[in-house]
Amino acid sequence: MVIDLRSDTVTKPSKAMLEAMWQARVGDDVFREDPTVNLLEERIAKMFGKDKALFFPSGTMANQTAIKLHTNPGDQIVCDKYAHIYNYESGGASFNSGVSCKLIDGEKGRFTAQQVEEAINPDAYYYSKTSLVEIENTTNKGGGACWDFHEILKIRKVCDNHQLGLHLDGARLWNALIAKNETTEPYGKVFDTISLCFSKGLGCPVGSILVGDEAIMRDAIRIRKIFGGNMRQTGYLAGAALYALDHNFERLAEDHQKAKEIGEVLSKRSAVKSVYPVETNIVIFELNADVEDKRFVEKLKEKNILIIEMGERKLRMVTHLDYTGPMHKKLLNELKNL
Repeated sequence: MVIDLRSDTVTKPSKAMLEAMWQARVGDDVFREDPTVNLLEERIAKMFGKDKALFFPSGTMANQTAIKLHTNPGDQIVCDKYAHIYNYESGGASFNSGVSCKLIDGEKGRFTAQQVEEAINPDAYYYSKTSLVEIENTTNKGGGACWDFHEILKIRKVCDNHQLGLHLDGARLWNALIAKNETTEPYGKVFDTISLCFSKGLGCPVGSILVGDEAIMRDAIRIRKIFGGNMRQTGYLAGAALYALDHNFERLAEDHQKAKEIGEVLSKRSAVKSVYPVETNIVIFELNADVEDKRFVEKLKEKNILIIEMGERKLRMVTHLDYTGPMHKKLLNELKNL
């Protein structure tokens, strides 16, 4: 039994999901004739109260498209120093859109409206033009931390006062909605664009989506084409996403509970200096200075337990759909005896 907690992207489609994919009605999506893709896009747009949604092969492409829609070359994005668009998208913001990032030193990937206000460049020709604020919910490097929606509303006001766009990297927004008992509509009202991932907690093999109103989304499909993301009979993937929305969304609470139990065990281990507060399905912990992180990871690997290094003596575990009860029991026992 291999226990793979490197990411929630390691899941494989269940038999029921594969059956839903097999039964999906398909067409040529480049001609906008795939009925299952159209159904998924219409459903997501309606969930968030937006005009349009567009299916993408990856979250990175969805985020990069959003950045392109909101900015012009030479502009600047305000985001947290932990932001996925800055750390884990291969410099795509600068390569694809010619923009730079003004990094906020937030708290576990979250920041305040006041910090946004202070990060906006003066309106002078020799400064980069601040044009977009980007938020990530939940925060990956922040240990799956959830944003306070009231603070997001304050940030929206700052954006309105300075005519800035507001984009949400919602790769794991599904987890935040469950953890905070929130709904999709308020997010649709406050953000101009939102990217959402189906291949993390929801357990799909491929797929993300970008949602927004007509004006901002008008060129999204053209940019997706430029990035090489237009696909043909994509309904098989959209069928998996539709199945996941119906069957794998509410169960995210199970992943969160398991992650909290892992965090509790880790916090009692002498090798562990600290554990980030566990809100969703990500557990990040820091080892003591006398414990070698690579050796810690290797010891777990010898027991068929896979986790990932985050740098600075920090390690990460992510619970997911394929992390079963017996696996959880074994992991907790191994951690107690490690």
